[in-house]
Amino acid sequence: MKYRRVKKVLSSIPTIEGGRVYLKRAFGFQNPKDTDPFLMLDYFHLNDPDWYEQGFPWHPHRGFECITYMHAGAFESQDSLGNRMVVKAGGVQQVNAGSGIIHQETPLGDSKGQVSGFQLWINTPAGSKWEKPVYQNFKASTIPEVAIDSKITARMISGNYNGLLGPVQNDHIDLKFLDIIIPPHTPFIYPAATDHTVIAFVVKGSAYFDKHTDPFAFSEIGRGYMDFEDKDCLIDDGKLVMYDNSGNDILITSNDEWVQFLLISGKPIGEPVAWYGPVVMNKQWELRKAYEEYGNGEFVKDEPEIPSKKEKTLVKAV
Repeated sequence: MKYRRVKKVLSSIPTIEGGRVYLKRAFGFQNPKDTDPFLMLDYFHLNDPDWYEQGFPWHPHRGFECITYMHAGAFESQDSLGNRMVVKAGGVQQVNAGSGIIHQETPLGDSKGQVSGFQLWINTPAGSKWEKPVYQNFKASTIPEVAIDSKITARMISGNYNGLLGPVQNDHIDLKFLDIIIPPHTPFIYPAATDHTVIAFVVKGSAYFDKHTDPFAFSEIGRGYMDFEDKDCLIDDGKLVMYDNSGNDILITSNDEWVQFLLISGKPIGEPVAWYGPVVMNKQWELRKAYEEYGNGEFVKDEPEIPSKKEKTLVKAV
């Protein structure tokens, strides 16, 4: 059995997006080849409505898929095609923007004002960038939970594990998306496909994400320059792990505490990426055309109901 090795570790970068939503960006807007087919992963864990209630005002999407997974609170979306959905804690929203939508998103706090979740952007092949947009909402009750060795639990958002199938499907890249919790001093082995890009994001706790203990075997981006004395193979919360393609299986071993992480894999698309804001195409002229269409009110191709400028205001949280 040959295990994959950690290639790179990224520390999340505090970011403000939309109207004024404070979040952490695990990766995104770097070299998309490094994480192909994945473009970006954002994480938000907020307790103050002032940090999220302005949401993400009306904006275009074209040429990629967006998956929002909630841990606490809820996430409301409304688009130019008449869709309006709320995904609650434990649930998932899958939006394939295809040829183009204009939408807005609003985080909604729970009874304590807390909202917590993740948003993953996934590229789509050139031939799929002009498909009809599709919205899907999956309640928490539809996400199966797998018990592994009576100790480890995994929520199957997408993919197949131990005979259970996650509801989110993406056949373009054979998407696998798991939310895993491991108790202290416990190993977990995941059989990754040889041709898949594999990443992991640590939500809580810490763990060793391969079997090696050499902290200089991988590069780490985002660590402070004066933190050199603390360099260790133990990878903790808020960090993204990128794996190489040296093997098949992924070995993750917890240390002295529980660890929770997202494990995500998919088959690379291997196409040129032209990316500006919320539009992801293959060529630069396609970006220019997209924003010209947006400015001219011609962006939405499927039964457009584009909001007027006066209507481009946030829907208040209810």
